[in-house]
Amino acid sequence: MKEQVEDAMQYLRENDEATIKFYKGAAFLVEAPNFVNLEVTETEPGVKGDTATNVTKAATVETGAVIQVPIFIEEGEKIQIDTRTGEYLGRAK
Repeated sequence: MKEQVEDAMQYLRENDEATIKFYKGAAFLVEAPNFVNLEVTETEPGVKGDTATNVTKAATVETGAVIQVPIFIEEGEKIQIDTRTGEYLGRAK
């Protein structure tokens, strides 16, 4: 159970909603929404002129989760993340 809670919590901010499933009074599953929009709080700047495809870098989002993002993503941008896989989906709209 602890692992499931930790997996879900890395994508949740205070007051975000999550699904908690119970069986006989005991929680057995905690799920974050499938997709979340979070702000990048820390990442290395992209290298100008680096146009290779599928090049990624680590980025920390506002919840503390670290995910791989394309090199053009900068601090302060909001991005969409698939919480089931932890993958970057694109810039938040």
